[in-house]
Amino acid sequence: MGNDGVPATVAEVVAVAAVELTDASNWWQDIDDSLVWQDRIFYTLSVLYGIVAAVALVQLTRIQLRVPEYGWTTQKVFHFLNFLVNSVRCVVFIFFRDVRRLKPEIVQHILLDVPSLAFFTTYALLVLFWAEIYYQASTCCID
Repeated sequence: MGNDGVPATVAEVVAVAAVELTDASNWWQDIDDSLVWQDRIFYTLSVLYGIVAAVALVQLTRIQLRVPEYGWTTQKVFHFLNFLVNSVRCVVFIFFRDVRRLKPEIVQHILLDVPSLAFFTTYALLVLFWAEIYYQASTCCID
């Protein structure tokens, strides 16, 4: 029913629904424009990256204390790179407004892109580690 008691047509109902959906889809724009929401999101990401970095550092320390005589193994390098990548990302998210103001602009790209490249390297190293384990497991039983 319309406001005057006249039944609404299908087109009117669809038009009203479309307007309501359009208004409902602006929530992302509201969050994107809000400095408070940006702070919350970036600080939450910073905490999460910091936790992952701390876990990687703890694992690296545990491995080093358990078997210091082996030097830098694939597993130790993996945990070190994981710590490095997540620490840099944690710091970037803490100081995200300052990072966006850095001059020259290439420094911004270095801080934002190099951790991604190191992240790719870290997980390529993980695949190498799994390949080493598979190779050792497959050759130990052949003899």
